[in-house]
Amino acid sequence: MGGSLGCHRSIPKDPTDFGCGKRKFSAACNFSHILVNQERLNINTATEEELMTLPGVNRTVAQNIVEYRDCIGGYKKVEDLALVSGIGATKLEAIKLEICVSSRTSSSQHSPSSLRKDPDHQGCGTGININSATAAQLMSIRGVTEKIAKNVVAYRVENGPFKSIEDLVRVNHINSSLLDKIRFQVFVERSRAPSTNTNGGLTCTTKSHPSPTSFSYRSDDLDLPPGGPTQIMSVRPSVEPPPGLRDGKPVVRMATWSLQSCSCDKANNPGVKEVLCMTLLENDIKLLAVQDLLEREALDKFCVELNQGTLASVRKWKWPRGTWKSVVSEKPTGHSSKGVSYSGFLWDSSAGVDLKDTTVLEAPVVNGNGSQAYPVLYLAHFLVGSYELTMVNVHMKATALSSAESNGKNHNTDEVKCQRLSPSIQETLKAEKELVVLGDFGCPPQSSELDVLRKEKLCALVPSTQFTNISTRSPQGNQCLDNIWVSRSFKKIFSGQCTVVREGLTNPWIPDNWSWGGVASDHCPVVAEFYADASPKELSRPGTAAVDRRDIMPKHER
Repeated sequence: MGGSLGCHRSIPKDPTDFGCGKRKFSAACNFSHILVNQERLNINTATEEELMTLPGVNRTVAQNIVEYRDCIGGYKKVEDLALVSGIGATKLEAIKLEICVSSRTSSSQHSPSSLRKDPDHQGCGTGININSATAAQLMSIRGVTEKIAKNVVAYRVENGPFKSIEDLVRVNHINSSLLDKIRFQVFVERSRAPSTNTNGGLTCTTKSHPSPTSFSYRSDDLDLPPGGPTQIMSVRPSVEPPPGLRDGKPVVRMATWSLQSCSCDKANNPGVKEVLCMTLLENDIKLLAVQDLLEREALDKFCVELNQGTLASVRKWKWPRGTWKSVVSEKPTGHSSKGVSYSGFLWDSSAGVDLKDTTVLEAPVVNGNGSQAYPVLYLAHFLVGSYELTMVNVHMKATALSSAESNGKNHNTDEVKCQRLSPSIQETLKAEKELVVLGDFGCPPQSSELDVLRKEKLCALVPSTQFTNISTRSPQGNQCLDNIWVSRSFKKIFSGQCTVVREGLTNPWIPDNWSWGGVASDHCPVVAEFYADASPKELSRPGTAAVDRRDIMPKHER
């Protein structure tokens, strides 16, 4: 087969000019089943050997293409190839006239070499750098268990960098036999400083999740494990869920999370799915308001995963996962860069949370062009423990957010423009009782756009100094956009615990531009804890500051 792999596939001078002559391949290179669309290579059916006929595609890159294809069930468009380790935008531009995408009518016929790494094709400097790899990266090496990976990192921390591959035999549980099996998958590089896109040797003994940049890999990074993200194992925070009690009283945790243009495809991404589901379980969140769903069905993907547990991390969760339900607004409630979006709720019915009803609070139309001056709000009535709760799900459009994020600087409130909550919601919600207004407000709590909330004496639980956005470039964030506002009566049962979750929000499976290891959303979940055993009488009894009707915030203020 060696001679057959040398056949050259040149790029046509004109993409439409394929009739000037058929490409001639060796008889051993039978590409008849994959040369479709005028002799372009179908990347959904091509084997590794066939992919290696593309310019600049070596054995490792071809394996990456096949493994990622198997993971996602086939490429939908040629541009998807840019997400494969070793490709990127530049290489895609060089080969895109050589390739095409069509449905996979049959499974790829992998040669025996497709099922293993070929040491003859691994040049110097490829594979895993054992002096900078994290335990998660080391575990992508065939034959290296989690225990061995941790031993390698521990040895490196205690004794300094490895001088040669042979030094691995000094690590516990690595003998000469195992070393022979893995030597072609690793290399040693001592002079290179840890990349800003990797952990740089962060051990897995820490209880906190690596920072968002910990799993941000670039396709040209020498530390990238062979096989791309399909072989990288995620690392979740080592936590135990809260006991569900505060000061001896039962509590329930509610949260808001903008899922950033979440389509069904995004919800099906195993990294996004793991981040959302495990964040709910690890933080004991029982009721979640979500925003920015591009498709109404997307939220149900997470609900099904929580109930059925197909991901390894969800299946291995040692505590009860609960019984989850979801509801999504019938009409759009916002706009994102990719079109209209919906809002919804996800809750654990086994925790005493039940939905009574929902409604979309329409906003007034601005002018004759049909555009809306005010956001559309999604209102829901829940029974939580012994009280009835009104929740208003808010998704306000921020017009200057993208420029603020790209500059990576802190911006004043005046520089971030967003929609204003409609004053008319005050009348709509006069009859509402215990009230929580939460979601993505697109601006800090002191912004004038939120004056209507202050007028109704609602209180923001997240201060403007606490950022709620996140990215791999700015792990600590630079904007306070998401919040939970509560009425004076409902604040009586607030336990004082409100947090912005920043740990465990990245995953090796999530794209990050041309890299991997991105965040599930550019918003962090905001979690607030409330006592679950307070009755309506306790909330309004004398001495606990009975609530005036004007203190009840219209949930329709988006």
